[in-house]
Amino acid sequence: MRAVAVTEFGGPEKLALIDAPVPQPAAGEALVKLEYAGINFIDVYMRSGHYARSQTYKTPLPMVIGMEGIGTIAFPTKEFSVGNRVAYCIVRGSYAEYAAVPAWKLVKVPDDVPSPIAVTLMLQGLTAHYLSHSAFPLEKGHTCLVHAAAGGVGQLLVQCAKLRGATVIATVGSAEKAQIARARGADHVILYRETDFREEVMRLTGGRGVDVVYDAIGKDTIARSIRSLRRRGVCINYGGASGLVQSIEPLELGEAGSVFFTRPHLADYIATAEELGGRAADLFAAWRTGKLVVTVDSEYPLAEAADAHRYLEAGKTKGKLLLRI
Repeated sequence: MRAVAVTEFGGPEKLALIDAPVPQPAAGEALVKLEYAGINFIDVYMRSGHYARSQTYKTPLPMVIGMEGIGTIAFPTKEFSVGNRVAYCIVRGSYAEYAAVPAWKLVKVPDDVPSPIAVTLMLQGLTAHYLSHSAFPLEKGHTCLVHAAAGGVGQLLVQCAKLRGATVIATVGSAEKAQIARARGADHVILYRETDFREEVMRLTGGRGVDVVYDAIGKDTIARSIRSLRRRGVCINYGGASGLVQSIEPLELGEAGSVFFTRPHLADYIATAEELGGRAADLFAAWRTGKLVVTVDSEYPLAEAADAHRYLEAGKTKGKLLLRI
């Protein structure tokens, strides 16, 4: 089969299209013939070696990357029949024509949900769901700060926050992206390249600060994100588009108002089949009823995975990036 693999850590040029054996499913796994793979920043982290020592996302070399896919069941299992449409995330190896996936991590895709929509609602949709529903359960009266609000997760997170009744302050990098954030429901939009977002947050909240910050930017924003919180607020760092956060001084949290800091993994919020299925069902239902808009930015053929990574790392995305298998 065709697959995109990494043989040494580095930039997008380290991605190579190879011929690889079709994976043989182990006990409890299903073989999925893939139609699309989702492209996410976690793929960049794996390619570059940021997760080389991670116990959650181990990255042995050589490896086929990609943590999200959609396709059809290739061989019957106890849970699935041949041809069943399924989607999944947080299983490495989706930049390929086939993937072996633990059966409990597969979600059956309703017939009326198109494949590009369904795969977008996996890693990015599930992330937006757990951030807004569990990591900090938003309620009416809460105010949240969402960084990178016009990106793939950001657009979905803004919408999930509004569905929960929260006020959303969004940051974006351009006027074009500001329009996108507003279209998704953001109450206030800050052009962070022109305005100090921390000062603007304090102005908008009357000096109180927000209840929670959802920060996927990382190194360049985290200090001001922490200082944008209300007393005993929560900073959730779930990505590192500008670089991973290496450390936080405990005293900094105290001086910011006895605030809390967490760096969660999606895997811990879809830890059982029931939890995964419940979140996915919520997302499919929200899309089906028109409460959730899903935006696909671009589709790339499998052989152009490196170009897709360059586009993602350049900060140009205004929605989901997909690989057509």
